[in-house]
Amino acid sequence: MEKSKSPFLYERKNAWLHGDRDAYFKFADEYKNFLDMGKTERECVAYAEKSLGAQGFVALDKAVNRPGSKFYASAGGKNLIAGIIGTESFTKGVNLIAAHIDSPRLDLKPLPLEEDSSMALLKTHYYGGIKKYYWLNIPLALHGRVVKGDGTPVDIVIGENESDPVFTINDLLIHLSQKIQGEKKLLEGIEGENLKVLFASIPLDDVEGDKVKAGALALLNSRYGISEEDLISAELEIVPAFKARDIGIDRSMIGGYGQDDRVCSYASLRALVDTGECSRTTIAVLVDKEEIGSCGISGIRSRFLYNTIGDIGELCGITRDAEVRRALWNSFSISADVGAVVNPMYKEAFDVMNTGIIGNGVVIKKYTGARGKSGASDASAEYMGKIREIFNRNGVVWQPSLLGKVDQGGGGTVAHYIAEMGLTVVDSGVGVDGMHSPYEVTSKADLYHAYLGYKAFYKDA
Repeated sequence: MEKSKSPFLYERKNAWLHGDRDAYFKFADEYKNFLDMGKTERECVAYAEKSLGAQGFVALDKAVNRPGSKFYASAGGKNLIAGIIGTESFTKGVNLIAAHIDSPRLDLKPLPLEEDSSMALLKTHYYGGIKKYYWLNIPLALHGRVVKGDGTPVDIVIGENESDPVFTINDLLIHLSQKIQGEKKLLEGIEGENLKVLFASIPLDDVEGDKVKAGALALLNSRYGISEEDLISAELEIVPAFKARDIGIDRSMIGGYGQDDRVCSYASLRALVDTGECSRTTIAVLVDKEEIGSCGISGIRSRFLYNTIGDIGELCGITRDAEVRRALWNSFSISADVGAVVNPMYKEAFDVMNTGIIGNGVVIKKYTGARGKSGASDASAEYMGKIREIFNRNGVVWQPSLLGKVDQGGGGTVAHYIAEMGLTVVDSGVGVDGMHSPYEVTSKADLYHAYLGYKAFYKDA
């Protein structure tokens, strides 16, 4: 007699077998363009503002108080809040999704340029959690803004066009590396101070001192009108120069820089635009500085989010701070950040039963944190049940996930900072393989179901 499966068992679904594959591919192509256009926080915000403006969104101070009114606001061009006013009173709460647009990278030091052995080198300070050896001997691009002594901003992008030069960080040749690198632990083989970018090598003949450095500065001045002192007031980032590409012979995956967490940022913003007017006010938040603890005025721990929600409340006729606090307490939110997926080559790092599988849908993380749940917000059973019900009712393929084995390590998101503001929150995002590397991998199916899940949340939470 043939035995049937128990109806009481939880069983993952492969999202490729439950959905519109053409929609997966189309959405992924649009997302890859976003990845290529937004390799820094400023570029992501500029892309978002342009896209929102084309969809009828206006600056918050120009928005009107009526259901369906679309608005956005930014602080310093490195974070963004966009939303649509709902039909219900603002005090009944909002549906909010927060994701971050900063990614691990190399920042230039205030005075970065030095000369050594007839090479001009850029000194860097790594940003976020990286494996330093990832960044050696790959093509690198320079992105960012320099503010000149008279206050004039100068935006720089070098290394993205086919006609551009690229940069790199030279590793030590294998023939000489045994004692200097080979006998060290893997993560100690490259020191942070040695992450120096090869920038130029032609000397300037008619100057004293460091001739190659002088030549590089002369080029920067002729092309951008900047001097070495101007570099002190600059935000210049070294990022991988390669484009986002399809991965796999079946083109089922996406490889690209910065998918943690621009994959969730893109999905949440698209979901907001495509969902349109809902009963509750819907808000998408794109924030900076998550990778270094969410500090600073552009991070979620600043007053920007709270103050802007207060401004939205004022637009909706709410004038008292107590009413804003009540609205937050009645709100629901998702911390849209990526999760880990099982890496077949290192399965010993994962509790496979409780880790995402690539292609098996958007992940829901009840908690993140490290070891003893340190730094986690830990969503309630009631809220986990609510999110499950919303996703299931709307045909979203999802899976539970944690970040590795209990004592393996761990990590955090912005969820606990959202919780500190009084919003109910859970983590949900796209699973990433090779997280924090210069070339992360995601599934097109998982990306699309994150988008579907975020749309369902905006509409039904």
